[in-house]
Amino acid sequence: MAKMKQQRAKVAEQARQHRSPTLENRRARHEYHILESLEAGLALSGTEVKSVRDGGASIGESYARFRDGEAWLVGMHIPPYKQGSFSNVDAARPRKLLLHREQIEHLQSRVQEKGLTVVPLRLYFTRGMAKVQLGLARGKKMWDKRADVAKRDVEREIARHAR
Repeated sequence: MAKMKQQRAKVAEQARQHRSPTLENRRARHEYHILESLEAGLALSGTEVKSVRDGGASIGESYARFRDGEAWLVGMHIPPYKQGSFSNVDAARPRKLLLHREQIEHLQSRVQEKGLTVVPLRLYFTRGMAKVQLGLARGKKMWDKRADVAKRDVEREIARHAR
């Protein structure tokens, strides 16, 4: 029994060490109020997956667009894979988001409200598949951003005095 626990602990430690690359969109949290979030699959070609695993993707300028009952991630930049040849695809092409029809319809109806958009928050791999955490977001005004910075400063001061 103890030997099995040791093996499980060893496997868990190896999984933590080989953690899949995660790409955060910190700018989205600064510029938007995130109302909802959900996970979506991302349809990528083989060389795109390798390039993302090398850490070459950028999701800072991207957003989701809905067309013909499908969701697409527009503005995501994945540079061509260095060892790829003819199989490399356009770096800025729209990429299909893999969502259920109900999820697409829900997001599409919410985006039609004034001031809402869908932005990617994180890009990561789960069991070998590329996933994107999407956030339904409303843009912040300038005073909202200043209030967030002031709140962060106050929390930092409190933490500093608590030490």
